[in-house]
Amino acid sequence: MNIQDRQGKPAEEKKRPYTKTGHEWIWRALVIAVIDIIIIFGAYFLALLLRFDSYARIPKTYLGYYWKLIWIYALITVVVFYLFRLYHSIWRFASISELARLILAWLVIEALVGLVFLITKYRMPLSFWTAGALMGFLGTTGLRFSYRFLRSVTHRIGKREQGSSEVRVMIIGAGEAGRAIIHELILSDHLSEKAICVIDDNPAKKRRLLDGVPVVGNRNDIPAMVKKHRINKIIFAIPTATAIEKKEILEICETTGCKLQMVPGIYQLVDGKVSVSSLRDVDLVDLLGREPITINNDEVHQFIGGKVVMVTGGGGSIGSEICRQIAKDDPKLLIIFDIYENNAYEIQQEIKRNYPELDLVTLIGSVRDSKRIMEVFARYQPQIVFHAAAHKHVPLMEDSPCEAIKNNSIGTYKTAYAAMVHG
Repeated sequence: MNIQDRQGKPAEEKKRPYTKTGHEWIWRALVIAVIDIIIIFGAYFLALLLRFDSYARIPKTYLGYYWKLIWIYALITVVVFYLFRLYHSIWRFASISELARLILAWLVIEALVGLVFLITKYRMPLSFWTAGALMGFLGTTGLRFSYRFLRSVTHRIGKREQGSSEVRVMIIGAGEAGRAIIHELILSDHLSEKAICVIDDNPAKKRRLLDGVPVVGNRNDIPAMVKKHRINKIIFAIPTATAIEKKEILEICETTGCKLQMVPGIYQLVDGKVSVSSLRDVDLVDLLGREPITINNDEVHQFIGGKVVMVTGGGGSIGSEICRQIAKDDPKLLIIFDIYENNAYEIQQEIKRNYPELDLVTLIGSVRDSKRIMEVFARYQPQIVFHAAAHKHVPLMEDSPCEAIKNNSIGTYKTAYAAMVHG
């Protein structure tokens, strides 16, 4: 049975947008191979020409040898290049690895050419071999890297003509991740973003260039450089940064008002997957200054489930949230203990609405009252106590230090003592 689309047409009949066929690279490879052959012909002929200063002075014997040998050299070059997959590359991403394969390929070519020299009786001047090989290498290498160079130049000019619509980007980190981001911004056709400057704390990198983009200072220079270079967006590209380093730098970036994005993690740097599409917005976790804590909910449930749990200060901001979390884990009994009846009442009603089956007791009292706290422990026999009863507003309590001592120190002591007495 055919899968139907919404109009009732078979799915396979739906029109698809045009895409380039997988065989297109073959035609492109053939064109490049022809150009390589032309380069080989030209390089060795120019080497012969340079040896004798002019065409008229070249001995006919050498010209005859040239025409007999050059086809062999051209064939060797094309076959070796094919075996080294130099016709399979995407030119816009030509890089050091491409250059390394070119060098290896030419070493193999020269070894095979030397073999031809030994087998055949054709003897040419030494300069013919050396100059021809050098110019052939430069020509074939230049062919492959010229596309990337011209594309980069024209793309920079095109982006410059975009004017005010361009997003001006600052990169934090002059390392491999930063270089990868800059590289993609330079070559991308669809991105309206331009890498303007780089920030790095390494003083040795200042005033140097990363893929043509200047390193303008360290983290302390971020606000000034944002203003100077009219930056709209900052990309944090240091996947190896510690949580504290990340927090410190991102806090400085936040003061600029720029949009913040960052490379997700070091695993992408290892996998070579750092790209603009992998960037994410900065979130609260990045500003913690530590790694986020992952809670094992199964262990929490085993710890709390089926037990009598007491929360002192259960109506406060921290205590009430503790009560909400405990209620999720099916305690045998939840005791809310607080001195302020309004807060205690509010959290009591909320938990009753959300967890009607939960056995809940709400008690009013102070942890400073030894008689009351002992009475509660004796009656309900709590197995777990979360002690959240405390004055927590430090500046305010500095004006009433005695009350802070009574509640935070003495109250904690009395709660702990009652817990110890009742096991």
